[in-house]
Formats: sequence, structure tokens, C-alpha cells
Amino acid sequence: MKPNTKAIQEALQDALGLPELPRRIECFDISHIQGAETVASMVVWEDGQMKKSDYRKFIIRGVIGVDDFASMREVVTRRYKRIQEENRQDQKKNMPSLVLIDGGLGQLHAAAEALESLEIINQPLAAIAKREEIIYVYGQENEPVALDHHSPVLHLVQLIRDEAHRFAVTFHRKRRQMRDRATELREIPGVGESTTRRLLEHFGSVQAVKQADSAALSAVVTRSHAEAILDHFRKHDATVQ
Repeated sequence: MKPNTKAIQEALQDALGLPELPRRIECFDISHIQGAETVASMVVWEDGQMKKSDYRKFIIRGVIGVDDFASMREVVTRRYKRIQEENRQDQKKNMPSLVLIDGGLGQLHAAAEALESLEIINQPLAAIAKREEIIYVYGQENEPVALDHHSPVLHLVQLIRDEAHRFAVTFHRKRRQMRDRATELREIPGVGESTTRRLLEHFGSVQAVKQADSAALSAVVTRSHAEAILDHFRKHDATVQ
């Protein structure tokens, strides 16, 4: 029989030394594949279940190159700065019971620096390192929490962490697909970024653009662009055959 939610919440509170029963957990993960297009995710667990309506996706904008720590700092800063701005009268309102980070000590300290920069103090913060599956609680990093592999508390933390990872990777793949599709259209002379965006928003895919006739294309772009697109794909089909 599965332990009920309150029992797991109490066990998690005890294991991590949390000041109150963990009602809401917000978990962050950073994703980039081969150093391209860094994105981040935030997923939410609340009162026993994942709350998908509160999930958030972030495109990392202020970091050059691959830097997971700087990316984590950026995303945690953006998330909780926004909460501060929405709750000026009560800075603690809508803060989660626990901020959970997918990563090790480096990511944990990056998140802590972000909270500190916003003057958010006493916010429970922890990270779960991959492979070792050890939980580091901020402020007691020298005593990491190693839970039994059969522990329902560890399973809950892993479930939330895995969901954050899945959500980040899915978002990253979508962004990369959009970029790859856009690259193909931007190879057409005269077709720039805004025209490419209009085409993809209207038709949904490069394949649909390829199948569109002159009238359909002209409803979205100029006649000269429509002709250039038709000409490009005619030449492409001729070389493929």
C-alpha cells in the first residue's frame, strides 16, 4: 500500500529538515544539447500531484556559451523576481515550500546566489545530484542526505526531478526543430526572419509550405516572395529526383 501524501510530506520535511510541511515544490532544470540553445524548465508539485498549469519554460538570454551555473542563476532570479513584483506587500507570499534543483553543488550554489541577490532569505533549497541520487540541502552541504533506494521520499524527489528534466528536454527539442525548419526557409533568397516566422506560424511546418500553391502563399507573403519560395522548392525537388 502506498503511503499517503501527508505521510510522505512529513517524511520529506523530516529528511531535509524543512521548517514546514512541504506543500509546494518548484523544481528547475537546464537543458542544452551539444551546447546549442540553452533553455530551462520549472515544474511544480503541489499537495500530492504535479500541477502542470503552473509549469514554466525559459529561454536563457543572458548567458554566452554553455554555462549551467550562470543559466541556473538567471532562471531562478527571473522566476522569483517576478513573484516579488507580483507580491510587493508580502514578499513571502507564493514562495514554494522547497526550491529543488536538478544538479549538484554547483547548481545549488548558483540558485542560492540568485535568491541572495533578491534578498530572499531562509528559503528552503535543495539539489538532487544525478547518478549518486544524493540530496544536498543548502546550508548543510557537508551532510548530504542519502535516502534508501526504496524510500518513498526519494522516489518523490526523483519523480519531480525527472519531470523537470523531461519538460526541459521536450522544450529544447521543439526549439531546435523550429530553428532547423527556419534555417531551410531562410536559404531562399529574399526570405528573412520575419517572413519565415509568418510562414511557419500560418502553415505550421516547412512541409506544408512546400505543398502550398501560389495563392495560398500570396495570402501570407508578398507575390515576389511566393514566387521565390515556389521556385526554390521546384529546384529542390528536381535535384532530389
